[in-house]
Amino acid sequence: MKIGFNTDGFGHIPTEECLDQAAELGITNVEFCMGGWSRAPHVNIAELLASSAARDQLLGNVRDRGLEISALNCSGNQLHPGETGSIDSQLAYITVELAALLGVRRVVMMSGLPAGPGDSHPNWITSSWPPEAMEILGWQWKERILPWWRAFAAAAEKEGIRICVEQHGRQAVYNSESFFRLREAVGPTVGVNFDPSHLIWMGGDPVSAIGELGSSIYHVHGKDTRIELQSRINGLLDTKPVVPVRGRFWNYVSLGHGNPVRAWLEIVRALRAVGYDDVISIENEDYSLDAKEAVSTSVSTLKFCIAESAKDTP
Repeated sequence: MKIGFNTDGFGHIPTEECLDQAAELGITNVEFCMGGWSRAPHVNIAELLASSAARDQLLGNVRDRGLEISALNCSGNQLHPGETGSIDSQLAYITVELAALLGVRRVVMMSGLPAGPGDSHPNWITSSWPPEAMEILGWQWKERILPWWRAFAAAAEKEGIRICVEQHGRQAVYNSESFFRLREAVGPTVGVNFDPSHLIWMGGDPVSAIGELGSSIYHVHGKDTRIELQSRINGLLDTKPVVPVRGRFWNYVSLGHGNPVRAWLEIVRALRAVGYDDVISIENEDYSLDAKEAVSTSVSTLKFCIAESAKDTP
C-alpha cells in the first residue's frame, strides 16, 4: 500500500513547496483538486488543458520529488439546479479529459445532489416520512441523478478513466446502499472513493462497509472523525460550521485522533482482505492542529498500520 495526500491539506503554500513537504513526510502519491468545492490552490485546469508544456511541468515537478499522481479530484455539485450545476458538470467532464492527458486513471468526485421537482435548492432526503419524501427521492433518481450519471460514466469509460465516488452526507450517494443503486444503473466505470470519516459520523462501521463494497473500492481517503461528548445529548446531526471545533457533536481529525490506531489497523487489514493494495490519500481537515503536524500524525499512523498489516501476509 502507498501513502497519498490530497494537496488541499497544504492549500496555504505554493505548489512546489507543497510537493516538497509531501515528499519530506514520506508521502509517495498526490491528489490534486481541480475546482468545485476546492479553490484549486495548486493547479489551473484551463492552463493544463491548453498547454502540453504546463502538463509536462506539473508532471516533472511531481516526478522530480519521487511522487506520483493517484487521482484528480473535481468534487462539487453537478446536479445543482442552478448555475452551479452547469459549472460543476463542465468541470467533471474536463477533469476526465485532463486525467487522460496526464495519464492519471482515476477521478475522485461526489455524486451530487439535485433539487426536488420545482425546487431551487438541493434536497437531501433522509427519511421515508412524511410521505412526499419518497416521491421526491424517486423523482430525483429517475429525472436527475441517473440521466446525468449514465452520460458521464459513458464519457469516462471512453477515456479509460475510473470514477471514484465519495460517499458523503447531503449527497445522493452517501452509503453503500445508495452507491450500489448508482453502480447497478451505470456500470463498473463507477466505483468508490472510500472515506471512513463520513461513515463514522453517520454511525456506520468502516470495516463492515469495506467488506460490503469489496472490489468496487477504487481509491481511499485517509481521514478520521472524533465523536464528541455532546453527541450523547444531541445525536450526530450537526448544523454548526466546522470551525470552531469546540461545541460540535463530531469533528474531522487526523488519523488516530478520533478512532484509535488499532481501529485504523483493522481498516487497512479490511482493505487488504478485499484486494485493495493501493493508495490511501490523506485528506486533512483537522482544524485543531497545525496542518503539517496533523498530516505528519496521519502519515505515522498509516505507516504503522501498513507495516503491521503486511505481516499478516504469508
